Amino acid sequence: MKKVHLAYGRQGLTISVPDEALVIEPKDLPGLINEKSEVTAALRNPIGTAPLKDLVKASDQVAIVISDMTRPTPNHKLVPWIIEELGHVPKENFVIINGVGSHRPNTPEELVSMLGQEIVDTVRIENHDSFDDSKLVHVGRNSYGSDVYLNKTYVESSFKIVTGFIEPHFFAGFSGGPKGIQPGVSGIKTILDFHNAQMIGHPNSAWGVIEGNILQDSATQNCLMAKPDFMLNVTLNGNKEITKVFAGDVIKAHRKGCEFVKKHAMYAVDQAFDIVVTTNSGYPLDQNLYQTVKGMSAAAQIVRQGGTIISASECSDGIPDHGNYAKILQMRDTPQELLDMINDPSFSMFDQWQVQVQAKVQIKADCLLYSTLDDEVVKNAKFKPIKDINTTLAELSQQYGENVRIAILPFGPLTIPYINN
Repeated sequence: MKKVHLAYGRQGLTISVPDEALVIEPKDLPGLINEKSEVTAALRNPIGTAPLKDLVKASDQVAIVISDMTRPTPNHKLVPWIIEELGHVPKENFVIINGVGSHRPNTPEELVSMLGQEIVDTVRIENHDSFDDSKLVHVGRNSYGSDVYLNKTYVESSFKIVTGFIEPHFFAGFSGGPKGIQPGVSGIKTILDFHNAQMIGHPNSAWGVIEGNILQDSATQNCLMAKPDFMLNVTLNGNKEITKVFAGDVIKAHRKGCEFVKKHAMYAVDQAFDIVVTTNSGYPLDQNLYQTVKGMSAAAQIVRQGGTIISASECSDGIPDHGNYAKILQMRDTPQELLDMINDPSFSMFDQWQVQVQAKVQIKADCLLYSTLDDEVVKNAKFKPIKDINTTLAELSQQYGENVRIAILPFGPLTIPYINN
């Protein structure tokens, strides 16, 4: 047996697995020795634009869009460094827009943890509200027939910056870039269109796919209707350290970042596994069950039909309580019935996309969950709760027999495996 450390909550979790189990981890990319100097260099030598400082006038109203608490983007570093680089712009000319999409707004305490006390005390911050029409503006209609509504403060700012981090994404191909705007600062009607059953169910709406991915294309079209004047994205290793910086044009720089991530964060295997143990990459990504679906989806890429996925996700923020995710899960008895309901063109509820992905995974494999959630809550979400991963692995190994194939994803969706066929 060998020990494997899983990214779980803030502290992690160590399990014992058979020596022959395949452990699939992100390639060991070291963090940058001097993160600030690398970010500053990228701001001054960007991809596809002039240097940031040369683009911004002192009179500009500058909006900086950040990702919310469910993402590990190092906002506490990137935002102060951007503002420092734009030292000729008065602090009162900045607004930080927290791109929560349809998630709940972050609390004042969470904003301090995300941005630091000084930024919270000195710069105006706005939690985006996708449900308040008075805070949105219509900017156009995309080729998929979706009316695009974006945050009014963002649209009306004379200089727009979007930040984020790039990793493989379970239906948009990759995170970062245009996704900072769509769904980050979009209206709920636009978010619902973006996540409808046909978009999510498209065969190219998948991990690591850019070309032909209609979700990435939709995000790109919507983003360009009020195009950010500058993008700052980073990539991260398992320790949440910055490994590479991509700055400049929101499309050109983002695509460069996606190429880098695909090279370092996707892993080919020869055949499927009976059991896959996954995480959601620890805190802050495993704060709730809703986000945990991403780690499950990563595991589903290599689990065999009828196999088992074990997810280790702390879920310190519950299901969560906001949104329709938990409500939709209770609307039908089985994953197949849920999928049939969501695929009905007459059905439309926000958060349905996460249930759709979850149901597809649960139709393929048994899904077990190790978390801090009450057993009844886990069962209501169509998962089987477990109390000890080691014991469960031993029981399943006996069930599958001596030739059982086991894979471990200690960092969940930070590394996306796929069957090389």
